[in-house]
Amino acid sequence: MSTQEVPQQAEPEDAYRLRAEDVKEAPTTLRGRLRYLGPGIILTASVVGSGELIVTTSLGARAGFVLLWLVIVGATVKVWVQMELARWAILNGKTALAGYSTVPPRIGRMGWINWLWIGLDLAKNFQRGGVIGGSAAACSILWPIVGEPLSSGSLAMWAVIITALTIGLLRSNRYSVVEAITTWSVAIFTLSTVAIVLVLPFTPFSYSPGDFADGLSFAIPAGTVGLAVAMFGSTGVGADDMTNYTYWCLEKGYARWTGPDDGSEERARRAEGWIKVMQLDVFVSWLVCTVTTLSFYVVGASVLHPQNLVPEGNAVITTVSRIYTDTLGPWAETLFLFGAIAVLFSTNIASAAAVPRLWTNTLGLLGVIDWHDVKVRARILRILTVCLPVLWLLMFLFVQSPLVMMQIGAIATGIFLLAVLIAVWRLRTLEVDPRFRRNRWLTAAFVVSSIGIFLLAVYTVLEVFGVGIAGA
Repeated sequence: MSTQEVPQQAEPEDAYRLRAEDVKEAPTTLRGRLRYLGPGIILTASVVGSGELIVTTSLGARAGFVLLWLVIVGATVKVWVQMELARWAILNGKTALAGYSTVPPRIGRMGWINWLWIGLDLAKNFQRGGVIGGSAAACSILWPIVGEPLSSGSLAMWAVIITALTIGLLRSNRYSVVEAITTWSVAIFTLSTVAIVLVLPFTPFSYSPGDFADGLSFAIPAGTVGLAVAMFGSTGVGADDMTNYTYWCLEKGYARWTGPDDGSEERARRAEGWIKVMQLDVFVSWLVCTVTTLSFYVVGASVLHPQNLVPEGNAVITTVSRIYTDTLGPWAETLFLFGAIAVLFSTNIASAAAVPRLWTNTLGLLGVIDWHDVKVRARILRILTVCLPVLWLLMFLFVQSPLVMMQIGAIATGIFLLAVLIAVWRLRTLEVDPRFRRNRWLTAAFVVSSIGIFLLAVYTVLEVFGVGIAGA
């Protein structure tokens, strides 16, 4: 057989590489676009578990209805930045970290925002450990292994089991696996929480229109600033969630189906089509996150706040479960615990899938590995998918306070959000064709979002780091 007759081995599929042979026309109908949703579902899973279930409920329990406005602002203001960053990623076929590395000044091989992300991610290890701890607490209450429920031994055993199960499910590192696991858990727990809100008016913990009026007064009472900042950083779409979202958009195929930029009108139309799919994906995930966030806050303010029940330490899951037991009866605790396990575990899955991708990308930007070598990238991903969840497990075993751990990570996320905003403005201005940013309504929403994020970031710095404008 001659050399010409030897069949050529097909190149492995690479979601991070744009090739002309991978292009696909975008759907033009709502029904068609709905079939291609997915990245937002994973994003919702990562947000709902740590932010809404624990931090937002705790804020409602401590502050009552007065901070309801911040829940709405936090869930709405950041989504437009997420959309701008995802549009840039689809048009250029690049990850968010690759985009951040172009923002001056550069420090070594990467930009300053990349180094800031590394610092953020070190802090976020506490939050991810808190998610494992929350899952372990729920499992320990239902099925204590060693000693009493929530004993150190039982918590440790369940934390180890959850970590091992996470690693086992993500062995393949396939996008489809992550999407499948997160979809049903988010849907079930979101619907059950909304149902609780609808039932509350028929219980002793009913809310009134006056409560909602107080919640829209734009005030932050003394003693709740730290928790409020944590809520803003962890509910809705955080800076790390925006960053992760570009990876899921690329792996779903939005950029690959758009194809390389050859300057043709056909490519531009395909890009507009897939960007519309992404925008619908963002809208659906935003809607779910917003409804869920409001639901958790309202039940925390209605049920826990009047009883002066504030989730603390390893008892956070038990305290939050009072939302169900006090409104539906003791039997509802089991229902809540199963739901909590589902949503927290899906959050853990989303984190364990996303973070190894970002660290692998970082190693590529540093020149340690070749990011574009599919085999090398897959090998590093497998290693980090084992090592990072084990690290989060150790963080939980060391601190053993899920709420505190989540607040540490959430405050760091709020600070990083301002840096991401700077990067998105630069990438939008320099690397997005004017054709794709001519929608005045989206531009206006992005500007308003940017102003809101900037003001809240300044407030965070002044309040959390000692200036204290509230008491001036």
